[in-house]
Amino acid sequence: MLKLSRLTDYAAVVLAQIARHPEQSHAAAELAVAVQLPHPTVSKTLKMLVKAGLLVSRRGVQGGYSLARPASHITAIDIITAIEGPVAMTECSQADGDCDLAATCGVADNWQRVSLGVRTLLDSVTLAHLADTSPIKLPVQLPIQSVSLASDMA
Repeated sequence: MLKLSRLTDYAAVVLAQIARHPEQSHAAAELAVAVQLPHPTVSKTLKMLVKAGLLVSRRGVQGGYSLARPASHITAIDIITAIEGPVAMTECSQADGDCDLAATCGVADNWQRVSLGVRTLLDSVTLAHLADTSPIKLPVQLPIQSVSLASDMA
């Protein structure tokens, strides 16, 4: 099963909370209460999101956390990459992937296509979509010509 870590899920929840009120700075303690997560978990997540450039933090009385750019310019892949690292289906699907079987495996190109399709889909879902409580409208348009596995396998 492909599954994101809880921390990645929590990061999306925290970012969505901030995105719903982008006009204000948010304290870690206030966010923890709002999203019903432990304060240390929220603090750890916030630090990772700042490091990744998705949030900015300000110290002082008017301080707190806010989005580094509009929610419509932060994608699901940005959030996942901030917490998990690069998104790839297999080690050889990464740009810097290293595999001892690359010369003989015969499936690397197709795994790279699957990875591209997953990354493309995740790049089409924005934080604004995630913060909206109504369901995301799918299907999201994928560049079929670059991800076409069905026609290649026929």
